[in-house]
Amino acid sequence: MGIGLLTDIGTEELAHLEIVGSIVAQLTSGEGAKSFDRYGVGDYYVDHSNAVYPQNAAGAPFTSAYLQSKGDPIADLTEDLAAEQKARATYDNILRLSDDPDVNNVIRFLREREVVHFQRFGELLDIYQSKIKE
Repeated sequence: MGIGLLTDIGTEELAHLEIVGSIVAQLTSGEGAKSFDRYGVGDYYVDHSNAVYPQNAAGAPFTSAYLQSKGDPIADLTEDLAAEQKARATYDNILRLSDDPDVNNVIRFLREREVVHFQRFGELLDIYQSKIKE
């Protein structure tokens, strides 16, 4: 159960990245440099045009240092649980900022999937913890 579940969640998380990237690309399609500058992200445009470049809201680029793993199933699953809650909270924040119904529908869907991932990781954690007690 564990390997299949982790593979399914990992595959779906990569799809989330693709979906968010598509939203950004659609929202910025046809936007020129002046528009990016008007919104205070002219520096981003200079480096990436309207391409999707993984970074946080403060502009710090994605790095593998964000990925935490210990090789211990209990520690790693606990980290996964926290990551799902952080993703859910980020989607909640996006929904508070966005007034675009089409974007909001997609973000709500992605948020729901993070909740499901949290539940599945919790189930897997319970399985591993019960094996330790045996």
